[in-house]
Amino acid sequence: MRVLNTEQMREADRRTIVDIGVPSMVLMEKAGQGVVEAIDATFDDLETRRIVVVCGRGNNGGDGFVVARALSERGVEVDVLLLGDIGEVRGDARTNLEALRKMKLSIAEIQDLPEWEKHSSVVSEASLVVDAILGTGLTRPLSGMLQKVVSDINALSIPVVSIDLPTGLSADDSRRPAEAIQAAVTVTLGAPKIPLVMPPADQCVGDLVVADIGIPKEIIDAVDGERLEVVTLESVRELISARPVDAHKGDFGHVLIVAGSIGMSGAASLAGQGALRSGAGLVTVATPRSCLSAVAAAAPEYKTLPLPETADGRIDAEALDVLMNIRCDVIAAGPGLGTGTGARAVVHGLVEGTDVPLLLDADALNVFAVDPDGLRSNNGRILVITPHPGEMARLCGKTSLDIQTDRVSLARSFAVDRHISVVLKGAGTVIAAPDGNVWVNSTGNPGMASGGVGDVLTGVTAAWLAQQEDAIAACLVAVYLHGLAGDLGAERHGEVGLTASDVVDALGLAIQEASYQDS
Repeated sequence: MRVLNTEQMREADRRTIVDIGVPSMVLMEKAGQGVVEAIDATFDDLETRRIVVVCGRGNNGGDGFVVARALSERGVEVDVLLLGDIGEVRGDARTNLEALRKMKLSIAEIQDLPEWEKHSSVVSEASLVVDAILGTGLTRPLSGMLQKVVSDINALSIPVVSIDLPTGLSADDSRRPAEAIQAAVTVTLGAPKIPLVMPPADQCVGDLVVADIGIPKEIIDAVDGERLEVVTLESVRELISARPVDAHKGDFGHVLIVAGSIGMSGAASLAGQGALRSGAGLVTVATPRSCLSAVAAAAPEYKTLPLPETADGRIDAEALDVLMNIRCDVIAAGPGLGTGTGARAVVHGLVEGTDVPLLLDADALNVFAVDPDGLRSNNGRILVITPHPGEMARLCGKTSLDIQTDRVSLARSFAVDRHISVVLKGAGTVIAAPDGNVWVNSTGNPGMASGGVGDVLTGVTAAWLAQQEDAIAACLVAVYLHGLAGDLGAERHGEVGLTASDVVDALGLAIQEASYQDS
């Protein structure tokens, strides 16, 4: 599902109106009706509620006027508060406002703070508020009366349904402002916007509903500009094929995982188990010799390969020769590997010398912190990196806060500049392709902020790289399923008690849930 910024959304509207011939009034009517449908689906006692629709003077307010009319026609008690002068309402919004006036519906004009104080009791006595104040046109933080209105609404224990965006959020920015509506439900129109799917702004959104207002999908997909999409269940299902009845393990790839060191053998075994549970035909975990027994004991299904090690139980540079002689379809390196001279030599050697898809995580990325320019794909070979924000910050020469503030742009530029695929982990994991396209994941929960969960993702992603011809398709499937497994695990154990092993255990169910089932 594509995510649009302000200009892209305006262009989609324009093309629908001009090229397709759908009147703008029809789009506004469908928007309002879509909001009412979402309210009806969310609140089963709609007819017994007292609803206040707080409207701005623009098109977002016009959508609110349609909502008020539709609710009133159903017999719902509705009050309308207009933040502004009726004389300043123009276009389609004015037409819908006049329709309300003909219905004798009460509309209070609020032009300053004293007027707001006078009418704010109407809001406090309501059982549901519809936020139709500002849509995608916000360009600066709220101030003055609007800031006070938003603050007062948030202070009430009343559910809020926001139209298109919670007022206070910018359609072009994922940052969470000091003041923004805290919605219980956001009904966005036509397509999602950036703050609705990206943290931390998405914490204001509540449940997200995308309302079809009559803009064809073909127009949304064809709008020019940078592409950002949400990874959804439907998109993942299209990428997971049923296995043929005569399948054998050779059909699903051999994954070689290079991981572990003394004290970090669990990272190697979790990555191996993640690959096993994600359908790789054969998994080999290569680890320093002294870690082998612990890694082998964790799961009997994968093979193990002892690697030359240093005196302190870390991988030795001589291991590169061993690894280069292993026939496999994908190599994943990094979890628990350490950043000593041996690890640096092995990782650099893999980047420079292998011709199979290569995935680098954790310490395999940290060894490039002093020379990030070396982290590039050679000769079109698939190279995937899966950093968390701290690792990404070291690669970019920035702080973790810098990364979190601009996740999409930084992941995109890093992927394009180095011709690699970037999986930037965290809330709203970002997947960036070498061609500049970006996706944000829609699964996962805070319980996954736990040691070892990222190691599992290494194995999951490597397994799907072995099964998919397209690297980005493999990353999308892997990230979505990994997050879904975390969600399923949290349902059983809770977020606080969720462990990496719980995620591994739920991977099979996640794949089953995300796959088409025969009816």
